[in-house]
Amino acid sequence: MIRLGSLAGYSFEGPLLLGGWNPPKKPGVYAIMYKADPVKKPESYAVIYVGYALDLSKAGLPKRHPAASCWAERAGSPWKLHVASYHVPDSQSLEGTLRQIQIELIAKYNPICNDDKYDNAWDDTWLGDYTSSLTGPLAPRGAHEEPK
Repeated sequence: MIRLGSLAGYSFEGPLLLGGWNPPKKPGVYAIMYKADPVKKPESYAVIYVGYALDLSKAGLPKRHPAASCWAERAGSPWKLHVASYHVPDSQSLEGTLRQIQIELIAKYNPICNDDKYDNAWDDTWLGDYTSSLTGPLAPRGAHEEPK
């Protein structure tokens, strides 16, 4: 199991070698990654693509996916690729939930093989300056601090 995402994150199954993975017939979000420095950091992975599918078995994984050549090029070989998957329980807004998780992960990891890019920045003006005796500010930790 690997945890990906902001704050507590999501519990992904894997990482597993992509070449030997049989995608399940389930909806889910998947992350394609490789070991950027297997000698110095053998348990550290670089996320290079995040996707989702309503049926992972039909997503074209591992070789028929449109971004597969980018993955292999980045990792140096298709046999160095790993996958982790997160399965979302069925809901009325299943596709929307999968897409939101994908967007969050793309914003966090900025994977090189995703065409879509999202800013992970926060600006106080989006919600205004808000404080209360019951809660702290809405901005992430450190956003209100002056640079040292």
